[in-house]
Amino acid sequence: MKKYLIINFLFLSLVISGQEQLKGIVLETSTSKESPLPGANVYWLGSSIGTITNDDGTFSLPYKFSFNKLVISYVGFKTDTIVVTENKFIKHVLQASDELDAVTVTSRKKATAKSYLKAENTLFVSSDELLKAACCNLSESFETNPSIDVNFADAVSGTRQIKMLGLNSPYILIATENIPAIRGASQAHGLSFIPGTWVESIQITKGAGSVVNGFESIAGQINTELVKPSTDNKLFVNLYAASNERLELNTHFNTKVSNKWSTGLYLHGNTHQEKHDVNDDGFLDMPLYNQISVMNRWQYTNPEKGVVSFINLRYVNDEKQAGQVEYNPDRDKGTTNFWGSEINTERFEVTTKLGYVNPEIPYQSLGFQTAFSHHSQDSYFGLNLYDIQHNSFYSNLVYNSIISDSRHKIKTGLSFTYDHYDELVNAQEFERTENSVGAFFEYAYDNLDKLTMTVGLRADQHNRLGFFVTPRLHVRYTPWEKSALRASIGRGKRSANIFAENQNIFSSSRQINILNSGGKIYGLDPEIAWNYGVSYLQGFNLFGRSADVTFDFYRTDFQNQVVVDWENPFEINFYNLEGDSYANSFQFEFNYNVFERFDLRAAYKYYDIMTDYNSGKLVKPLIPKNRIFANTSYETEEKENGALWKFDATYNWLDSQRFPNTESSAPEFQLDEYSPTVGTLNLQITKVFSPKFEVYLGGENVTNVRQSNPIISPDNPFGSNFDSNFVYGPIFGSLYYVGLRYRIK
Repeated sequence: MKKYLIINFLFLSLVISGQEQLKGIVLETSTSKESPLPGANVYWLGSSIGTITNDDGTFSLPYKFSFNKLVISYVGFKTDTIVVTENKFIKHVLQASDELDAVTVTSRKKATAKSYLKAENTLFVSSDELLKAACCNLSESFETNPSIDVNFADAVSGTRQIKMLGLNSPYILIATENIPAIRGASQAHGLSFIPGTWVESIQITKGAGSVVNGFESIAGQINTELVKPSTDNKLFVNLYAASNERLELNTHFNTKVSNKWSTGLYLHGNTHQEKHDVNDDGFLDMPLYNQISVMNRWQYTNPEKGVVSFINLRYVNDEKQAGQVEYNPDRDKGTTNFWGSEINTERFEVTTKLGYVNPEIPYQSLGFQTAFSHHSQDSYFGLNLYDIQHNSFYSNLVYNSIISDSRHKIKTGLSFTYDHYDELVNAQEFERTENSVGAFFEYAYDNLDKLTMTVGLRADQHNRLGFFVTPRLHVRYTPWEKSALRASIGRGKRSANIFAENQNIFSSSRQINILNSGGKIYGLDPEIAWNYGVSYLQGFNLFGRSADVTFDFYRTDFQNQVVVDWENPFEINFYNLEGDSYANSFQFEFNYNVFERFDLRAAYKYYDIMTDYNSGKLVKPLIPKNRIFANTSYETEEKENGALWKFDATYNWLDSQRFPNTESSAPEFQLDEYSPTVGTLNLQITKVFSPKFEVYLGGENVTNVRQSNPIISPDNPFGSNFDSNFVYGPIFGSLYYVGLRYRIK
């Protein structure tokens, strides 16, 4: 069966009848540099033949001599019509437009954009959006995005976790340049290992993702595109200092080695060595840490031969110390003098990408990706010990072509993954190897005007999960002008790395129990879920200014789930789902260009998330049922020397959140059933002196909202009631920062 599917996929990819293709790339000018513009519309004037630019801004569409005018458009930019007299590679830069006939989230600044034409419900976030906040690393880059929820995992480690559609990050496929990156051992801290200045753009896709990237995606996909040595600044420096005495430095050095080779050296360092205990509970409000990240990136481009290649070498060293203020690891480690924790991580990665476009048949291309990583974490939490070694290898071969014309596109290929885990949990060792071989086929239909559809199917043979098939479907229909009605359905399957993904369990005195069911991963079965979604986007003019509204509804149904049960305050239990588990997510979003250079983004989100625990069906703990979000941004008019001011404000309101059951605890350790509501306000002002130099000043949680008692029994951390996992809001209070950016083009 497996061999038949693979042969069938490859056979379909060869059943192609093609024609001559026109190729090119569409760029935008952002922060004085040219950057690829994904999702731009490219079509022949007077015809229904067109396409959308890829994530790297490239496009390919059928060419005929009778076609002589090419239209390139994108919401927030001036539409250009190019006269084409021959089949020659086109490089075109779109210019921003202040008078829009269409809508984006932040139309003038192009910081965030939604496509009206893509089948997937994808949000494109540019580097301009990331600059609205300090954005020191990827885990902090979603503060101005209503689709992603960001909160702290516990009150000790300072680890931020993200959620999409009400589900934690393990259910999201998080990739770097379409290579799965945040998975396995890196789930808890991996987002903090990617500096924000390294990010060129982010694509956020809700619902089941593409089968090309694997079978693990359930709630959605987040893909991060890194800056390219050939288009990034020759020199970039970012300095950051915060009132909590956090210091950070980012530097980029890029050079062109030859006509075809470019390289970049990217250095990142941050440190925090000041002890803070604002709520006087005896514990640090945030850990002490040092982190160094280094990346060397090589880019090879040969347009004549149709070859583009990247090689990345990356090293991360991250050291954290948390716990009681008086804790000294040299003196107190392994004792009950004071409660403390250290998390020391070393990570090394090598990734390669090779892309080839057939010069004779431009619509045919072949891509090959590989990634190897070694992740080593040595850590302890009080008297709990957790070490993990994770070696991972990933490879993906993708073939792209068309059937008849560019309205019918296909992707097909093969993938291979290998993961070896070696974990030590207190005195118990867990070791396992996972590997899988898969084949996939994806067909995309696009008539540009009304209907776009992507149908994908992949088959995988996994040594622990067995043989299984993963279907995915995305459909976009345009019923009338400036509208997009989308629907999606897809299945995901994954191994739950229960310790790596839930390291906050060690920051408590709970007993860890695995209720073994005879499965092949910790004695548990794999997680399987279906995701269904509908979305409607409508653009319109309001009082002469552009606006849009979006309605999203997504439901995730688990056929099996590894339940993480906190309902006994003295235990943490892992077991397979018996009954129902689902997550319903509804979001309404409104974007409005109130007046020139002033944009408003507002959203309301509703969650209905239920799971059958051993103690009964309950609302998932520590997730607000209602959330209100608002972001405003304003820029002054740019002067001739490039000087301007930027003002940004973001407000988040979170509804009350259910606490895990504490009824069996002593009365002094019992909590209310629900937390109070929380509202936070972030502000930032940026002064751009010239295209080379800018200074920013900001504040997080400027209203100084604080959770006064985030830790249960902090005065007896080695007692049976100690728990740091009841975090529903900020712990530290207000934080202010200042920074500068300097660049040489």
